[in-house]
Amino acid sequence: MQTSTQKYLGVKEWSASMRINHWTVAISIFALIVTGFYIADPFTISSGETVDKFFMGNVRFVHILFGAFLIFLSIQRLYLAFFSKFHADWRDFLAWTDLKAMIEQIKFYLLISEHPEKKYLYGPMQALAYTGCWAMVVVIIITGLILMGAGYHAGLTSVAFYVLKPIENLLGGLAVVRLIHHIFTWLFILFIIVHMYMAFWYDAVLKEGTISSMIGGRVFKKIKE
Repeated sequence: MQTSTQKYLGVKEWSASMRINHWTVAISIFALIVTGFYIADPFTISSGETVDKFFMGNVRFVHILFGAFLIFLSIQRLYLAFFSKFHADWRDFLAWTDLKAMIEQIKFYLLISEHPEKKYLYGPMQALAYTGCWAMVVVIIITGLILMGAGYHAGLTSVAFYVLKPIENLLGGLAVVRLIHHIFTWLFILFIIVHMYMAFWYDAVLKEGTISSMIGGRVFKKIKE
């Protein structure tokens, strides 16, 4: 009686542009969270004359800088979603509309069925999570631009003030905008925790190299001989 042996085949899943975008977005969001919390609740720094200190200004500059990075990276990701030669990503984000596949993936997460074969790059639950994530990015960018533009009434930065002023008024003023910005920061933290947990969980269950695939670009599929 012959026994089958398991071998693994490396399959390219992520292009270089997708991986670079993923990690630069991750770095930008981490920098924005750290600097954002300091701006929201600054602490006293070294003794000396106040006039010689500009730490808050420096932190705010870094916050705005990485906010600009996030805007450009979001535009790049949108471009890749429609024009990437490796993936037709906009369809992958709609995987959650397949309710039957969604139920199968939930059953897999509950460990009551085998891993369902993916029709898209993302599973239905992943697609739903990532769609929600990018929706949060849009909200955090718009509220961030409103808060930034409120301090400038001249120059290029003032464009945000004039273009987004109706949205600020609709939301009820800067205080509400700041609260929404803060709430969505915590939602990002929650998303990061769940995202990291699921990445490690997938690696532990499927052993396909899910985490390393975001570095090398390949996952490892089991093949039988």
